[in-house]
Amino acid sequence: MTSKSFLLPVAAAFAFAAAPALAQHDHGSMQMQDHGSMHAGMAAGSAAQGIAEGTVKNGVRTVELTVTENGFEPSKVKAKKGEKLRLVVTRKTDSTCAKEIVIKDHGINQPLPLDKPVTVELVPAKSGEIRYACGMDHISGVVFIP
Repeated sequence: MTSKSFLLPVAAAFAFAAAPALAQHDHGSMQMQDHGSMHAGMAAGSAAQGIAEGTVKNGVRTVELTVTENGFEPSKVKAKKGEKLRLVVTRKTDSTCAKEIVIKDHGINQPLPLDKPVTVELVPAKSGEIRYACGMDHISGVVFIP
C-alpha cells in the first residue's frame, strides 16, 4: 500500500470526526472574521469532552456550562424528558460574542455577565434536541433528550 492511498482514508476519517466539534460555529466566513482562531481550540476541546450529564438532586438535573474562547463548554448536554434541567452558565471571557444564552424553543434569552453564574431552567417535554446559542447565533450547543 502506498503512503498516498493510506493517508487519504486517514485524513477523511479525521475530517469526519472533527465535523461535530466544528459545528458549534456555523456561519462560515462571517464567523472567521468575528472569531478568528477559535476553530483550533474547539476541535480539540469539544471532541474530548463528550456529553455532560451533570448531577441529579431532588429530581433536578444540574449541568454547569462555561463560556470560554472555545464557546460553550461542554457544548453537548444529556437530559431526560419531563425532568427539570438547570443550566448554570458562567462566562469566563470577554473575547467571545456569547454574552447571553438563547434557547429559542423555550423563550429564554438570558444575559451572561462576566464571571457571574447565571441559572437557566427548563423542562424538556419531548425527545430530540434543544439548541442553545449566543445572541448572534454563532456559538451554540445542544441538549440531547433520548
